[in-house]
Amino acid sequence: MTSDDIDCEVGAGDAALSRVAVAAPPTSLASPAIPGFDMVVAANFADATKLALISVDPRGRIRFVNRAAASLFGYARDEMIGQPVEVIIPERLRSSHARGFARAMAGEELNLGGKAVEVYAVRRNGSEFPIELTLCAWHDGREMGAGAVIRDITERRERDSRLLRLASQDQLTGLHNRSRFTEILEGEMMAGGRSTVVMIDIDGFRDVNDVHGHVTGDSLLQSVAVRLPHSLPANAEVARFDGDEFAVLLPGVDDRRAAMAFAQAILESFARPFEVDGQVLDLGASIGIAIAAVDGGDADEVVASADLALANAKSGGRSARMYEPEMRSEANERRALRDQLLQALRARQLVLHFQPQVDIRSKTIFGVEALIRWQHPEKGMLMPGTFLPALAQSALALEIGWWTLDEACRVASLLNASSSRSIRMGVNLFPEQLQAPILCKKVSQALDRHGLAAELLELEITETIALHDDDKSLDAMNMLRDIGVGIAFDDFGTGYASLSSLQRYPLTKLKIDRGFVSELATKPRDAAITRALIAMSLEMGLETIAEGIETQEQEEFLLSLGCPSAQGYRYGKPMAFETLKDYLREI
Repeated sequence: MTSDDIDCEVGAGDAALSRVAVAAPPTSLASPAIPGFDMVVAANFADATKLALISVDPRGRIRFVNRAAASLFGYARDEMIGQPVEVIIPERLRSSHARGFARAMAGEELNLGGKAVEVYAVRRNGSEFPIELTLCAWHDGREMGAGAVIRDITERRERDSRLLRLASQDQLTGLHNRSRFTEILEGEMMAGGRSTVVMIDIDGFRDVNDVHGHVTGDSLLQSVAVRLPHSLPANAEVARFDGDEFAVLLPGVDDRRAAMAFAQAILESFARPFEVDGQVLDLGASIGIAIAAVDGGDADEVVASADLALANAKSGGRSARMYEPEMRSEANERRALRDQLLQALRARQLVLHFQPQVDIRSKTIFGVEALIRWQHPEKGMLMPGTFLPALAQSALALEIGWWTLDEACRVASLLNASSSRSIRMGVNLFPEQLQAPILCKKVSQALDRHGLAAELLELEITETIALHDDDKSLDAMNMLRDIGVGIAFDDFGTGYASLSSLQRYPLTKLKIDRGFVSELATKPRDAAITRALIAMSLEMGLETIAEGIETQEQEEFLLSLGCPSAQGYRYGKPMAFETLKDYLREI
């Protein structure tokens, strides 16, 4: 027999002889067309390979197996010879095999194409396993034959399965990851299913990481992954997107009231403390909700809508919010404004103005507060209230905050170099700055760069900082005090900070909000609160300054209450640096 006598094809489908059977038959191995190549050589060659080789006769009975094939299927070689090839074919595939084998033995063109296929085989003990095989059919001049080269691909399948899990599963919690969640949502939307997306953010998770460490933080996320499904219907799909953000898909839910009811159930589940690594952690959650059929044209847009609702909920604290179309327009406006602010910073359109702080009795200026302005090329001078809210929870807040700190220190250095008395510079900190690990480094660098003494810099934090207080902020302020920088508590009395926060923080100054000062003479309660704040501040050894003083009457009333210093239009509006220098020379 020559090579022209053999028609060898490889294939798939039910024509692939159930995808099991192999190798050249003994007659071809002993072909006299290959001088010196005898049966013994062929058998030794077949046994030397790790590939499993099997051939069958026209009746479908095994007539040759090599050592690797016998070992693979759990038989002795003699036990396999003469057996129907079905012994290695799972029962559910045998009918398909029979049809394909019959066509092959009838000489039908199978178009198997020489490609390896992946199917299942069965061992002697009945266990199935995945194999890759290449099939051949031939005619040796007397009868048809068939064979296969077989490779066990169990490890490859397991590796592929692991890779698939890595691609679709969050490794920490075992939940879906973002990619898989979006894929499921896309399938639900394409099928026309009614569904709701719920985004969840854990309130206070960063504090857990900072105070108790990342191991406890990871354990907490795993606990959330266990607790969360218990407040949801059985068909809900739960995913962890990133950090402490989770997502839930509620199939069959497109009613706002039902969606909000599930959200409330989630909030209630978070009301119970988590016990993690011996710690009792009291947390909360913020939730954003979007209806798939209404709030987005595709999966990504629906998730983005739920994210916008989540951002709105976070600003309210431990609440749930449904997505509303105006949220997107507001978010777009904030994003556009941030882009403009970044350009303004680069183009040096942001400037600082400075408002004097005076000793009420002597009218002596002892300090100034730096206040940011935007010199807009088209709209003129813009006050901070028109653009600072857009910086909330934005990385740009840090960049503008560091610029403000540096510029204020530069001006303070120039003021003190040209003044016969010391002028302290007050600078407001963004919350993002107080949380930044490089705050003290940035402050020290600014002081060194401009040759400014630390005691001539005073950093102002608002009362809202106390509402989100953590040890990280406290440590940062203690480090600032250690290098001599002053810490002022701004707008005290307007929020919900407790009096104990005055003792907790390393403060040097208390600033009484203008809201208590504007109607001191006509509102006894405002006068009583202001009097108490002044007395308490003096008792604690803090400097006290009242903001918003505009009239002589207000000034005299403050003096009668014992307030030593003030800031307001009565002593000067916020002014540019050059104007401030002239003002200092005149008084």
